[in-house]
Amino acid sequence: MTEDQRTRVQELHAAMQAEAIPLGERLITQETDLDRQFATKAVTPVSLQAATAEIGATQAALRLAHLRYHLSTLDVLTPEQGRRYGELRGYQASGGHGHGHKGHH
Repeated sequence: MTEDQRTRVQELHAAMQAEAIPLGERLITQETDLDRQFATKAVTPVSLQAATAEIGATQAALRLAHLRYHLSTLDVLTPEQGRRYGELRGYQASGGHGHGHKGHH
């Protein structure tokens, strides 16, 4: 990697963390609140629907933030570096079957 690439990737990583950490903290709070509702027998069908909808939205936002920065990282890399990055992240080498992913982003 060139120094410029390294700097840009570090900036992307820092930006991803700045966005993802608060979302992760929100998710933990939401899950804790839902657990508390069950523990205190305060959960109702309405509160369960609301809590799981909020949790789902936060999970989606967290996943989007995380994957958006991986996509942005590819813009910084050369095609060969991008291929290697994909391999290190667990994607199959080109020519594999399916969508070329082992299940984790």
